[in-house]
Amino acid sequence: MITKYTIPSDEDLTAFIDGELTAEEAAQIEAIVNQDESVAERLEFLARASLPFEQAFAPLLREAPRERLEAMLAAVPARESAKPAAVAAFATRRGFLGALAASLVAGIAIDRAVLGLGRGFSARDENSEWRAVVADYISLYTEETLAGPTPARESQAAQLAPLDDKLGLSLSPEAVSLPGVDFKRALLLQYDGKPLAQIAYLDPETGPMALCIVRSDAGPKAPDLESRKGMNVVYWSNGRHAFMLIGHAAADRMAAIADGVRGKVAA
Repeated sequence: MITKYTIPSDEDLTAFIDGELTAEEAAQIEAIVNQDESVAERLEFLARASLPFEQAFAPLLREAPRERLEAMLAAVPARESAKPAAVAAFATRRGFLGALAASLVAGIAIDRAVLGLGRGFSARDENSEWRAVVADYISLYTEETLAGPTPARESQAAQLAPLDDKLGLSLSPEAVSLPGVDFKRALLLQYDGKPLAQIAYLDPETGPMALCIVRSDAGPKAPDLESRKGMNVVYWSNGRHAFMLIGHAAADRMAAIADGVRGKVAA
């Protein structure tokens, strides 16, 4: 039972999202969320786990040690108070997250994901929220995640083409090239029901770096700098898109790189 003064664990918050708690427990979670902004933000983040992760990570899951994971997860008892549908949903989620964790331990790199809010939690600041989601994801990247040769120009153009179609941009390999940083891959993700472009790079000096773009009607914004997950983020927007460049390089270098790419990426 969750007490009034207990900060909910991620397990408690996930159970709340899945409808597994009793009415009394759910009311306690709601009260804490209303009083504690950090808990509210964590709940909002965990709510994204209600997205169709299994479909997005299907290639990864095919390589995961399912038998061992399922045996481990089968030993975890479900809450007696849970609704049957909620139990099934939670079991599916536990199975997916367990397989994903095992895959990461095995060194299998995550290649695509769907990002966004699957429940009715509204972001306090849309532009800030999408950057937080991306930073959480990019923080999982290591040099090994992006290891391998730089794709040829033709391959880069082929990877960028779907991003152009979905975002209404003109992203050529030359437009998204960064000085001294190697292009690795371009992915089409999704945030809050909107297409999100992620172009991943590997900086020989500081490691993973990414240029991310999402449609936005928030209006133009001059470049600004912030820090997330130990990385520097330069972000800006025009009339149709919001952009962010995130990486481990020093702030002044990130700003210089962002300034260069701003002039090349046009709607």
